[in-house]
Amino acid sequence: MTTSANIASPLTLVSEAASPGLENVVAAETVLSHVDGAAGRLIVRGYDLDRLSDWSFEAVLALLWQGLASGPGDEAAIQTALGKARLRAFRLVEALLPATENLSQVEALRLLLSSLADAEPEAHHIMAVAAVPVFAAAIARKKTGLAPVAPDATLSQAADFLHMLHGALASPEKVKALDTYLVTVADHGLNASTFTARVIASTKAGMFSSVIGALCALKGPLHGGAPGPVLDMLDAIGDESHIHPWLTDALARGERLMGFGHRIYRVRDPRADVLKQAVGALRDGGGRIGFAEAVEKEALALLAEKKPLRPLQTNVEFYTALVLEGVGFPRESFTNVFAAGRMAGWTAHVLEQEHLGKLIRPQSRYVGPMPDA
Repeated sequence: MTTSANIASPLTLVSEAASPGLENVVAAETVLSHVDGAAGRLIVRGYDLDRLSDWSFEAVLALLWQGLASGPGDEAAIQTALGKARLRAFRLVEALLPATENLSQVEALRLLLSSLADAEPEAHHIMAVAAVPVFAAAIARKKTGLAPVAPDATLSQAADFLHMLHGALASPEKVKALDTYLVTVADHGLNASTFTARVIASTKAGMFSSVIGALCALKGPLHGGAPGPVLDMLDAIGDESHIHPWLTDALARGERLMGFGHRIYRVRDPRADVLKQAVGALRDGGGRIGFAEAVEKEALALLAEKKPLRPLQTNVEFYTALVLEGVGFPRESFTNVFAAGRMAGWTAHVLEQEHLGKLIRPQSRYVGPMPDA
């Protein structure tokens, strides 16, 4: 019988032989997006993110899917196709929504997406993108005891998402803020959920299986679960008189300040700048948004003072929280709204991987005990 004394520490061996978390390992070549963490730059198919911030979500879909997908290829055609697909997705809601009773909102979205069949003879990338706001809005309304609202196929994706959530047309300012958010999070290199989608796609499992796997990765709090806790932090601070003592105490306890720091970006997250501008259209006379800006200013000053050797700048989650709260989403649904935007990148990466036609099968280094000779 092998005892623990015979087994070397896997952590020690892996740290010497491999890259924990696959840091700096190139696992794919892609035309879709590039994250330059040192420069604080996000490039999507040849465009810096700030150049895309005035584009519609449908226009960014056209850019990401260009040369990879058959079917509608320009902004107007994609908007029309998405509207029709939202109507088809809504037909599934009434029968499936009761089964989500005891699930979290992201688990409920997972269940509803699982009803989409990879074998269906239609444009799967269109349906995958169209279905998320339909399902997410219905799930959010059910949690508050409200019936789902049918899509309006004539609206843009962002406008209809808010229409299905609130049961009424949203203001142009709110539609633009959500549209900017969906564009901003559409793709972001080979993050955990996108890599998951590509691994599944490489097996030829199909579009829906691939993006559902991506959603499962997004569910993890280290990937997609941070925007809600930003609001929790703001609630805990309370008012401007408590900002400095609250943040100081949190740092003294070794706690992480939500919305600051990023694994890739060594400088400010460029998505935070784009979303900060989007928040400007929702400015509430110095209320919640003005308070959050005061928290950000103090947090950055304290982080620079207390942790001078660590690059801890504002990340995308900080202003994501303010945008999504400002347009009316409950914080429990934030991960599903993130998925609605990131579905653009997931579907594009699945299409790109399917074109490549190569099974992803990396090697591992065995660090366990060897059998007796």
